[in-house]
Amino acid sequence: MDDMNEIYRNHAQTVYKFLLSHTHDPDLAEELTQETFYQAVRSIDRFDGGCKVSVWLCQIAKHLWYQHLRRHKREAPMPEEAPEVPAASAEEVLLEREGRLDLLRLIHGLPPEPREVVYLRAFGGLSFREIGDVMGRTETWARVAFYRTKEKLRNGGVKDEK
Repeated sequence: MDDMNEIYRNHAQTVYKFLLSHTHDPDLAEELTQETFYQAVRSIDRFDGGCKVSVWLCQIAKHLWYQHLRRHKREAPMPEEAPEVPAASAEEVLLEREGRLDLLRLIHGLPPEPREVVYLRAFGGLSFREIGDVMGRTETWARVAFYRTKEKLRNGGVKDEK
């Protein structure tokens, strides 16, 4: 049980940020974070170490989020305003400059993987290392994916034909 306490201390914030980037609701993200760790305790014997603990926890969290959506028979809400991120960042400046709603519509129209990278970075506040861990990729991959997606969004979501 001491191991689970350590796992909670080390990964609760990452799981919460991951869920917040999907739910856009701090209370729901907190509730689902608690449920994630409950499910992790129940299924710890099935964790084979084939991936990082953070990836395993975020997969449980994503599954719980999808269950929540099915139970409530609605799609993930597209927020009118982005949730607050603790410190001002370049992403927040971009959101302000481009117009939040238009930018969110462009983000929502991205393919799933780039959209998730943007959500995790801009709304979840995860570092590139955390994004790489969550998505089972490297920190460098997360940086490049975010940069390319950001450039695509700057060009109005239209792929450059060069």
